Amino acid sequence: MATRAPQTDGRRRAAAARRRARKEQIIAATRELFDSRGVRDVQIEEIAGAVGINRAIVYRHFTGKEELFALTLVGYLDELHDAMQDAAASSTEAPDRLAAVVGAFIDYGVAHPAFVDCAQSLMVRPGDELLDDISDGALFRLGRGITSCMTILSQVLAEGTESGDFTMTSDPVVMANTMYASGLGALHLARLGILVSESAPGVPVVSQVSAEQVREYVVSSALAVVMRGVRAS
Repeated sequence: MATRAPQTDGRRRAAAARRRARKEQIIAATRELFDSRGVRDVQIEEIAGAVGINRAIVYRHFTGKEELFALTLVGYLDELHDAMQDAAASSTEAPDRLAAVVGAFIDYGVAHPAFVDCAQSLMVRPGDELLDDISDGALFRLGRGITSCMTILSQVLAEGTESGDFTMTSDPVVMANTMYASGLGALHLARLGILVSESAPGVPVVSQVSAEQVREYVVSSALAVVMRGVRAS
């Protein structure tokens, strides 16, 4: 028995490695389809077909569609983290750092519309349902991906407050989460490219807005919120 144990352990490790490789292969195929087709048009059958397996095998590796989408979102968040980190390091001045970080978020979302759809598809679910549909391991990876981006923003906000460049009554973490959520909404507007207003009471008018205009508004709004007290003093 003592001579068989290492062989058994080796087979288990090999099997676990194959499962991990298959799981990452499915996530990679999902990401490729998201980028080329968009989130709403992708079905589990198509993902399975891209990998060369049937849908039943997909569900052996993921608890459901929500978990697969969540883990695909992690890949986007890792890339977004790098972009935001580079932006935060681009200056030592708090206002410039905040503008760069918020701008990097918008730029990434404009360049990767599937990231926005994927993030929003998870955000519309009630928290308790999401917890039921996604495994603890997947939730941990998703939470780590989101917080890695949020932490960059909250640190910029906190350091700007400590230096006196920003005046905020809100906790930097709360502010960062609010900016993240509102940024996703702004990215949807940037892709839609349509503004609705009134030319007269009850008379709607539709006009266009560019992604660059949305970016400028989001950045200026972020600065206005955190610097309002400084400007008034």
